[in-house]
Parts: sequence; C-alpha cells; structure tokens
Amino acid sequence: MTSPLPSSSAASVLDLAPVVPVVVVEDAADAVPLARALVAGGLPAIEVTLRTPAALDAIREISGSVPEAVVGAGTVITPEQVTACGEAGARFLVSPGWTDALLTAMRASGLPFLPGVSTTSEVVALLERGVREMKFFPAQAAGGTAYLRSLAGPLPQARFCPTGGIGPDNAPDYLSLPNVRCVGGSWMVPADAVAARDWQRIEGLARTASLLRAAGGTCR
Repeated sequence: MTSPLPSSSAASVLDLAPVVPVVVVEDAADAVPLARALVAGGLPAIEVTLRTPAALDAIREISGSVPEAVVGAGTVITPEQVTACGEAGARFLVSPGWTDALLTAMRASGLPFLPGVSTTSEVVALLERGVREMKFFPAQAAGGTAYLRSLAGPLPQARFCPTGGIGPDNAPDYLSLPNVRCVGGSWMVPADAVAARDWQRIEGLARTASLLRAAGGTCR
C-alpha cells in the first residue's frame, strides 16, 4: 500500500514537524484557510479532532484543497470512526487510548496511527503487539517529562508524541527527551484567533512552534 505520508519526508508522522497542531474546527469553512496558515508556518501535520460535527467535513476539505498538509483525525475512539476518517481523507489517526478492537481497525485502515497511552503497562502491551509509536496522553497529568524520561531506559524502542497540557514554555523540555519525536498542542491555534479568522497570527505562531525542535537541543 502506498504511504499516505509525503514521499520526501521520513516514514513516520512523528518526524514531519516538532509540533502537531491539535485543531478543533467548529465551522468547516475555516478548515482550508486554517490549514494553509499552519502549513505556511512550517507545521504540515494537522490533527483535526472529532469533537465537533464539522470535523469530518473539515478533514475532507483540507484533504481535497491543501495537498501539502498531512491532515489526520484525532480523538478516534471507535472502529466506525476509523472507517469514516479514512473515507474523509485522513492520512493518520490519533486516539486518546486504545482497545484491541480499535487497534485492529486502525491497523486495517492502512493509515499511520498513534494509540494513546498513559501507563507503563499500556506501553508494554502495545510493544507486544508490534506498535512502537504512541501518543502519551494526558502528558502533564500523567507524569510529564519525568515519567517519559523514566521510560526511556527500560523501553527505548517506544517513541512518543506527548499531548495534553503542553505549550510553548514546556514543549522544549519534552522535545529534549530521546524518546519524544514531536508534541501535540493547540497554542498556535487559539480559539479567539480562529473565531476572528486571523490566519496571519496563526501562521506566525506556527512558525515559532516549527523551530522548537532546534530549541529542544538533544531531540534526534
């Protein structure tokens, strides 16, 4: 199966940019200009969460009109949603947690996916099932950088995208960890900027976020 990720990029969505914007779209008409602003700012991987009725339409619009964006679906919690997201044009899937049924559906979709974990046992269970890339959620509440650092020794094969409570002040701390490839956050898409359709402001925030991997220093 052809990879849904750009051929010029690394094989993993974790390697596309240091930050994956976590986007809540209330009006599908905002999806395309929002995605264009994020891409222009250097953040091509965009997670549209399934928290609003407009989410699938937003994914569809971005997929069809912003080919340089790698649009994914977040808050995926059922096999039915996996199917709907794939049909809408999602190019990767993110879940806050996982079950065997959900994992089976995500695998069957052929799309890259990041199942959510917050405990060592969940990480080990996914490694046992051949999954090495995961979302760590809710990152700050589940132990933050100290917890992830403690996992790097015994479980070096696991790679994470932490999400939840992460902003520009603590993102570099996460990105400095050897087992963190990117972080997820919404600070570059503040609700007031989206409501005002201030795409220039969002592009500027995205551009600053796109430089955070260098700020992390030891991220590799």
